[in-house]
Amino acid sequence: MTRTIATDRVAIRQAVNLLALAFSVLATAFGLFWLAWILFTTFTEGASALKPELFTQMTPPPGESGGLLNAFYGSFVMILMAVAIGAPIGVLAGVYLAEFARHSKIGAAIRFINDILLSAPSIVIGLFVYELVVRRAGHFSGYAGGLALAMILLPVIVRTSDEALQLVPGSLREAGLALGLPRWKVMGAVIARAAGTGILTGILLGIARISGETAPLLFTALNNQYWTGDLSKPMANVPVVIFQYAMSPYDNWHALAWAGALVVTLFVLALGIAARVLFRQRGPR
Repeated sequence: MTRTIATDRVAIRQAVNLLALAFSVLATAFGLFWLAWILFTTFTEGASALKPELFTQMTPPPGESGGLLNAFYGSFVMILMAVAIGAPIGVLAGVYLAEFARHSKIGAAIRFINDILLSAPSIVIGLFVYELVVRRAGHFSGYAGGLALAMILLPVIVRTSDEALQLVPGSLREAGLALGLPRWKVMGAVIARAAGTGILTGILLGIARISGETAPLLFTALNNQYWTGDLSKPMANVPVVIFQYAMSPYDNWHALAWAGALVVTLFVLALGIAARVLFRQRGPR
């Protein structure tokens, strides 16, 4: 009797396991189907518009040929500005959390707030920078766009830097301190080198995230049909151009929107691959 009950329980567990596995496979296949469809559509529609003019000409008026040179430049400048602001602050905050506030209440509070910022909708960040910068200045600007992207990038780098530094074995810290090195030198010469690849991976993933952000740039940098190197003025950028051209009734703008979407997709894919390669080549030991 006892043996029969045990056999029935095993059979029930196996059936539940099989059912859960089937649902997991179906959910994975469902998600991969839509992902493959989106990528296939983006590649097929965007490849036909990939021409040299895309990288050498300005955004055109309706009915004329052109490219996205000014939009690529604007996106590059604002992303570079975001990295220049967000990366140093994010890495230093990650160092503080991992090395000086790992088990403290203030560290837990900072991590909690950082996780809230990490999951905050980007449009909220855009509205905040709009009120903070754009409304006071009286006009849109590349500076405001770069600041909005930096605020989105910052919590990503804080989280990844914190986790990368915590993965470094404590024996490395103890060995450095045992040699008589001051704590700041152990941090800079030993810990940072061991966690450097993980920190760089986080920065690359953060850049991949902000590369396609549209909502915050609509409230900060807006757009500019012409070339401008003045960050105090509205600046063209790829995400907003894609949004505006995709919503337009003009076929040539639709083609440029697909081409821009393909370039952004390839850029994000390249950053993702680079991050994985770096992490596999030299992870924390």
